[in-house]
Amino acid sequence: MGAPPVVEDRYRLLVDAITDYAIYMLDTDGRVTSWNAGAQRFKGYEPSEILGEHFSRFYTDRDREVGTPARALRVAAEEGRFEQEGWRVRKDGTEFWAHVIIDPVRSPTGELVGYAKITRDLTERKLAEESLRRSQEQFRLLVEGVTDYAIYMLDPSGKVSSWNPGAARIKGYMPDEIVGEHFSRFYTDEDRATGEPAKALETAARVGRFEKEAWRVRKDGSRFMAHVVIDAIRDSDGEVIGFAKVTRDVTERMESQRALEEAREALFQSQKMEAVGQLTGGIAHDFNNLLMAVLGSLELVRKRVPYDPRITPLIDNAMQGAQRGAVLTQRMLAFARKQELKMEVVDVPSLVRGLMNFLDRTIGPSIEVNMRFPGNLLRAHTDPYQLEAALMNLAVNARDAMPRGGSITISARPERVKTHPTLAPGDYIQLVVADTGDGMDEATLARATEPFFTTKGVGKGTGLGLSMVHGLAAQSGGWLTMKSRPGVGTQVELWLPVIAGAASHVPTGECDRPAETGRRLRILAVDDDSLVLTNTAAMLDDLGHEVIVASSGKEGLEALRSRPDIDLVISDEVMPNMTGSQFAQAIRRDHPELPVIITSGYADVAPEETNPDIPRLAKPFGQGDLAEYVRDATEPTVPA
Repeated sequence: MGAPPVVEDRYRLLVDAITDYAIYMLDTDGRVTSWNAGAQRFKGYEPSEILGEHFSRFYTDRDREVGTPARALRVAAEEGRFEQEGWRVRKDGTEFWAHVIIDPVRSPTGELVGYAKITRDLTERKLAEESLRRSQEQFRLLVEGVTDYAIYMLDPSGKVSSWNPGAARIKGYMPDEIVGEHFSRFYTDEDRATGEPAKALETAARVGRFEKEAWRVRKDGSRFMAHVVIDAIRDSDGEVIGFAKVTRDVTERMESQRALEEAREALFQSQKMEAVGQLTGGIAHDFNNLLMAVLGSLELVRKRVPYDPRITPLIDNAMQGAQRGAVLTQRMLAFARKQELKMEVVDVPSLVRGLMNFLDRTIGPSIEVNMRFPGNLLRAHTDPYQLEAALMNLAVNARDAMPRGGSITISARPERVKTHPTLAPGDYIQLVVADTGDGMDEATLARATEPFFTTKGVGKGTGLGLSMVHGLAAQSGGWLTMKSRPGVGTQVELWLPVIAGAASHVPTGECDRPAETGRRLRILAVDDDSLVLTNTAAMLDDLGHEVIVASSGKEGLEALRSRPDIDLVISDEVMPNMTGSQFAQAIRRDHPELPVIITSGYADVAPEETNPDIPRLAKPFGQGDLAEYVRDATEPTVPA
C-alpha cells in the first residue's frame, strides 16, 4: 500500500518548499518526472519546460560525449547510489559546480521504477577552493622561484618542513638533506650554547615575530651574515602550528658598509694628518730659520773666540743642542712632506749594505740584522740620505721593541701596481723592515704614524720617526704601510717608485768641505728673515766675500740694477710676494749667466716654478755647506 494521501501531500509540500537543493525524479530511462522549486531556481527551467525531457541536458557536452549520464544511472541501479561533484549546465548555458546524488527508486517487489536525484549548487565553494588553490600555487611558484632568500617552514618544534631553492643556494643543503632536521644546525656553536634557536622560536610564538641579524653557518662550515625573520603560523583557534622563516645573506652588504666606514675613517685620518702636516710644516719652517741663525752665529763665534775651558764647551754644547733641534725640524718637515728632497736613482741593496756596519754598532750585539734582496732589483727614485735616515729610524724602533733580543730583516722585492687608492700605476720596490719584537695592538698600530705619538718612555722618543718615514714615502711618490700583532712583531713596508736603466747613486758619507772658495766674490744675499739674512751675510763675510743684502725679491732686483758687478745671488725660497724660484726666473731674463743658489728647508713650491738647474741648499746649513755651494756655483767645471 502507498502512503496515505495526506502524508503524500505533506512530502510534496516539503520537497516543493526546498530551494537550496534541486530534488526531482527520473524514470528508468532518465527522463524528468517531477521538478521542485530548488531545481527551478538554480537550473532555470520551469516544470513545463523540463518534465519529460532527459536529464542528460544538465550535463556538459564533454560529459555527454563520454557517456557520463548513462554511467550515473547504471552505477545507481547496480550499487544502490551514485554520488559525484562536477560541472553542470543551466538553461541559459552557464555552468555551475554541482554535488549530485542519484538513488534508485524501487517498488515493494524490488523492481526499479525510477531514480531520485538531489543536486546542490556548490559553485561559490568551488570558486573559493579554486581561488585558494590558485593562490597557494602562485605562492608555491613564488617561493620556489626566489633564490635570493631562504624561505622555508618549521614545525612547532623547529624542524624543517619545507625548503625552497633560495635556501638550498644560501645554506648549501638539498631538500632531502635538511627536511625533518632541526633548524638549530644553521646556528653557530656559540649561539647554540646560549640557546639562541629556542629563544628565537619562543619570541616568535609569544609576540608573533622574531627578527635579527647574526652569523649563520652553511653546510660547508663557512659563516655568513644573515638577516632572519621568523613568523608564527596559527590555526583558527590561535594555536601555533608552525613557523615561517625567511633568511637573507647580507654578508656583501655588511662588507660594503664596513668598507665604506673604513673609507670614511681613512678620509678623516687623511684630512686630520693633512691639517697636522700643514701646521707642523709651518712651525718647522719658522723654527728652521731660528736654528739657522743660532747655528750660524755659534759657528762663527766658535771660530773667532780662542779656546777657553769655561766658555768653549758651553758653545759646543749649545751647537749640539741646536743641531738636535735641526734634526727634529727635518723630521717634522719630512712628515709634513715639505722637506727639500734631493731625488736620485738609488741602488737599494747597495745602500743597505753600506749602512750595515753602522746599523750593527747602533743596534747592538743582542739583535741580528739580516738582508734579503733578489738579483737585478730595479733602482728606486728617492733621496738616498733621507732613505738612510728612514732605515735607521725603523731599525732603532725595531731594537726598542726587542729588549730581550731578536732579529731584524731588511728585504725588498719588485711590485707592479695597476690600481691602488694611493699609488699611481707603475713599477715599485717594496722595501720591508721586519722585526720579531713585541708588536702592536690594533689601537697602537692605527696611531703609529701620527706625529708626536710614541710608546717609548718620557724623553726616549720624539714620536716623529715613523712620521718622517711616512713623509719620505709620500714625497717620493710612494706609500707606507705597517702590519703588526702583539707578540709576533712588526713589518713596515716602504713602497718606492723605480726607474729602470739609470745610473745609481749610493751615499758614501760626508766629504770634507772647503772653508773658502779661493777668490773674493760680490754676493747678493736675499732673505725676508732678518736673523737668517744677518747670519748668512756673516758667514759669507767670514769666507772673505763682499756681501750685499736685500730683504725681498723686489729689493734684490733693484740691487742688481744698481750693482751689475754682482757675481752670485743666494736667495731664500719662501718669501712674501715673490718666492725665491720666481726671483730666480726674473734674474734669468735679464742676467742669464748670473749663478743663483736657492736656500730652503721647505718643499711646498709649485712644480712649474722650480728650475732643476738651480742648486738648492737645504736649511739649516753650516759655513762648510755654504762654501761648497758657492764654489760649485762660481767655479767653471773642469772636464774629466
